Amino acid sequence: MDRRTFLAAAGTGAAALSLGAVSAPAVAAPRSRVSRASDAPLLRRWFRDTYRSIEAMTTELGLAADKIDVSGPGTPVPSRNTSPTNIGCGLWSTVAAAGLGVIDQETMHRRLARTVSAVERLERHHGFWLNWYDAYDGSVLTSWPGTGDPVRPFLSSVDNAWLVTGLRIAADADPRLRGRVAALLATADWSYYYTPYDPADPVAGPGQLRGGFWTDTGEPTGHHYGALNTEPRMASYLGIADGTLPGEHYWHMLRTMVPENGQEQPPQGSYETVDGVRVWQGHYTHRGRRLIPTWGGSMFEALMVPLFVPESEWSPRSWGATHGRYVRSQIEHGLEEAGYGYWGFSPSNVPEGGYQEYGVDAIGMQTDGYASNTDRTFVTHGEPLPPPSAYTNGVVTPHASFLALPQARGEAVANLKAIARDFGAYDDRYGFRDSVNVGTGRVSDFVLALDQGMIAAALAQELRPGLLQRPFRTGGFAARVRPLLARERFSIQG
Repeated sequence: MDRRTFLAAAGTGAAALSLGAVSAPAVAAPRSRVSRASDAPLLRRWFRDTYRSIEAMTTELGLAADKIDVSGPGTPVPSRNTSPTNIGCGLWSTVAAAGLGVIDQETMHRRLARTVSAVERLERHHGFWLNWYDAYDGSVLTSWPGTGDPVRPFLSSVDNAWLVTGLRIAADADPRLRGRVAALLATADWSYYYTPYDPADPVAGPGQLRGGFWTDTGEPTGHHYGALNTEPRMASYLGIADGTLPGEHYWHMLRTMVPENGQEQPPQGSYETVDGVRVWQGHYTHRGRRLIPTWGGSMFEALMVPLFVPESEWSPRSWGATHGRYVRSQIEHGLEEAGYGYWGFSPSNVPEGGYQEYGVDAIGMQTDGYASNTDRTFVTHGEPLPPPSAYTNGVVTPHASFLALPQARGEAVANLKAIARDFGAYDDRYGFRDSVNVGTGRVSDFVLALDQGMIAAALAQELRPGLLQRPFRTGGFAARVRPLLARERFSIQG
């Protein structure tokens, strides 16, 4: 499995160096109500520096590599590996940079055209791109850089969705590229990943997308992406919009698991029939708030997709409501439940090295899902919460706060300022470092293309609303996806 691929069960109970100790302030970040006008210059500076990191991660071939080490004084060297997600992040970040005036239109065209040329050269199967390439020459990676471990060729539905997203944004922004992008996407048929619904055996035929396929054997993953409120729904939206997936697929995804299946907490709700599909409209309750859980409880599962698809606008009483409550749960976990003094939990670099899924366990479906700390302190529904002292080595990642800007702009900006001020986590050359251990003060040495790409998109949406959403407001998105979201009725009211 790709390290950023997250399993979502479908009808089953299981998924488918130190800087020295620094005492983190015990006080909560203030709930500032900074005006849009007053903090806009700061957000623009954050964007410029973040985009500089995307430039530094992009090789001469035009592909955004996975990460760079920014801890040294010299120019960082991009990692050897890249993925469809990384490449997509590079594309939309460049469009955002032009839209915000950081680069001019001709520079945007040159950079986008270079990347599209590289993407045209990459080996594909079934119209889709493999999960790992050499960022310098575009060859398929067969061994992992640094370790030599073998890499099997894999087609990921979720990672391809982010490359397609970036290509669509590039084509929308640059008319000179539209024909070339259209040719690239002409054979990207999302039904390749789709298992049609089988009412006689909904476990084997759930009406959902496979995680992917290994191309050396044609073998699919053993899981489907079942949980609706996770980032793979971007692939679902793309397929529904272009007509390669049926609209009913949306209703076969899980708001929560059904009550008889094991999960983080017993869901409340009821069955409803929508467009001829019997849907379990379930919800969780966290700190008195009803919400739709993600798989692991991380921020990017819930809030990466609405950077591009205007879910809150098209479904204000359902998606709009749950997004705000999800952010509030993340804030209160960091400030009150765990007592970190900071918040924002999402998969990121481990400050001491490596990569780990971080989240708020209680708002994810997976039992013992993503904890907010490297030491993995979990909760058990119905039992007393662990005391704050149990949450050792808590890790916050700046991209999680940026994703929360639409729901809690003042609090997100205040939290980011505190992370920068208290830990030195902001690099004036390349923006925020990827993560901070708020217990020890250890700051990550790295910035990652995925996380910087989310930051760039979130800032673009705040500073120029709709800039990156234009290709997802028209065509099949308007005709097929928007009506589905308008009919959505999550059981979270009341």
